[in-house]
Amino acid sequence: MQLAICRLYPRAIVRYSFINRGGREFPDGFAKRLREIINEFRGITLTENEKNFLREKCYYMDPVYLDFLSGYRYDPTEVFINQKGSELIITIEGLWHRTVLWEVPLMATISELYFEMTGKVLDVGASRKINEEKFSELACLRIPTSDFGTRRRFSFENHKIVLEDFQKYAEGGTAGSFVFMGSSNVYLSMINNTVPIGTHAHEWFMYHAARFGFKLANQMALDAWSEVYQGDLGIALTDTFTTDVFFKAFTTKYAKLFDGVRQDSGDPVEFARKAVQHYKNLRINPASKVIVFSDGIDSFDTIQRIKQACTDDEGRLKIQPRLGIGTWLTNDVRAPFGLGLIKPLNMVIKMTACLIDGDWISTVKLSDNKTKHTGDKKMINLCQQLLKIKK
Repeated sequence: MQLAICRLYPRAIVRYSFINRGGREFPDGFAKRLREIINEFRGITLTENEKNFLREKCYYMDPVYLDFLSGYRYDPTEVFINQKGSELIITIEGLWHRTVLWEVPLMATISELYFEMTGKVLDVGASRKINEEKFSELACLRIPTSDFGTRRRFSFENHKIVLEDFQKYAEGGTAGSFVFMGSSNVYLSMINNTVPIGTHAHEWFMYHAARFGFKLANQMALDAWSEVYQGDLGIALTDTFTTDVFFKAFTTKYAKLFDGVRQDSGDPVEFARKAVQHYKNLRINPASKVIVFSDGIDSFDTIQRIKQACTDDEGRLKIQPRLGIGTWLTNDVRAPFGLGLIKPLNMVIKMTACLIDGDWISTVKLSDNKTKHTGDKKMINLCQQLLKIKK
């Protein structure tokens, strides 16, 4: 996504905020230690081997952008960190093409540091056993699956173990009966010789809403994405302003250009039904298209429901399912000595405002799950009114 921002909106200035959805209490001194770690980010650089990996696997990245990444340095002054009691307060502000790279590593750092400072320790043996059970079951369900688990992982060590076990049970491995699509973590993709995989984020649509208005946001965002990637990276995220609103803008042009769509909130079965029907209405064979399911996949019951929703009574695919699994893979861990499940953090970092023509415009996200709505209440009400979204 950074490539598209660099090319189309190099002067855009934005603001992000940390949202602690689960109300987790952070220990004393957390902000101070987090600041120390973030200050060390300024020393991170792209190595020549990493650049070569991107050139090979991410073929849509042009030489100018790869040279830009070689010279990119994190600026810790873009991140403002404070702590009031157990409440953690974080904002990020600056040029969009720079600040867009903070969300994922910052969230991973918050998650890992929290477990470190609260004395949580990984039971590697138990983690391996959990992985074995999951991947054996996934092999039976035979749905192509990706790792989306960087942001809320327990630790880098456990994330690495998960991907090792993932590949072991994937097609060509020991079980050899389901497809490992790759990981959204570029570094771990490189050391495991797999393809980095992912989609654009909600902020892509949120920025276009702030710049062009809610009614044009989906169309302008899809047009801009297509202009840059020319058909590559063809999974469209649907739920920034609800899926129903998105499908009104997802015309034949986009439905044919994009390989498929991503479901990130709401009921996956209902989403599959709507997607299949939408493609049929456009006279497009739904079986030629993909849905990436990435919301709350934390049980095999959910995965089985997804598979059934994408399959007709005779076992033929109505639409091709893909799984993008996050926390359930990288933070489903047990404490040693039988101390039980370690509960992951429920947190996000979202774009909250954009500087447009000298004025800060609040950004909002209205997902298919009302509990996931984010943004200023007045702006949310305005969005619902303009797009005729039921409150």
